[in-house]
Amino acid sequence: MTDDSTVLPTHEDEPHAEASDARLNWLRAGVLGANDGIVSVAGIVLGVAGAVADRQALLTAGVAGLVAGAVSMALGEYVSVSSQRDSQRSMLAKERRELAEDPEDELDELARIYEAKGLRRETADQVARELTEHDAFAAHAEVELGIDPEELSSPSQAAGASALAFTLGGLLPLLAIMLPPAAWRVPVCFVAVLVALGLAGWVSANLGGSSRRKAVLRVVVGGALGLAVTYGIGHLVGTAVG
Repeated sequence: MTDDSTVLPTHEDEPHAEASDARLNWLRAGVLGANDGIVSVAGIVLGVAGAVADRQALLTAGVAGLVAGAVSMALGEYVSVSSQRDSQRSMLAKERRELAEDPEDELDELARIYEAKGLRRETADQVARELTEHDAFAAHAEVELGIDPEELSSPSQAAGASALAFTLGGLLPLLAIMLPPAAWRVPVCFVAVLVALGLAGWVSANLGGSSRRKAVLRVVVGGALGLAVTYGIGHLVGTAVG
């Protein structure tokens, strides 16, 4: 006997897989962009701190690195996503043309795709016919090309998100090197950056379903070595020039 008070879950409240994947991709991109900002700006300000103790020089180098890095990230992402979008549009246009020129062959192709996925030929034919009657173009775009025509990536959004993530990440080492007293600048910046890298590694591992411990250890050890080398080179160059 079924308890009427029990409310069974429905699929209406579940997020679509495509939407979840899109959000995860944006989150991963944001984490990676912030990570790049942290490492890049930290390397610059610590390298300069190894050479000189002047606060104005640190601020100038940090801001310059932050702006240049954010612009570079935005331009790179814009070009990359624009190329991807152009490629997707080209494939969609080709599919539209093929559907207009030979709809029967495209119907058979769709049925064969479903048959290859495990459906019986009769079932695959029926599925292909019903989908074609509903929206042939959308069916082929999704099944054959793996593209949602209504959800093409936006180059401007991708560029803005990358620049923002890099800027937010880069602000941390800049503030950490500028706010403490001169004697504490380098150690505070080191600690703040390593903590931030560890957090970024933990979030990235959670999103990707990988080992959090390994991810955190990897980014913290790698970051520590990179920052130490950068500071050391800055110190050597500053000593040699001075």
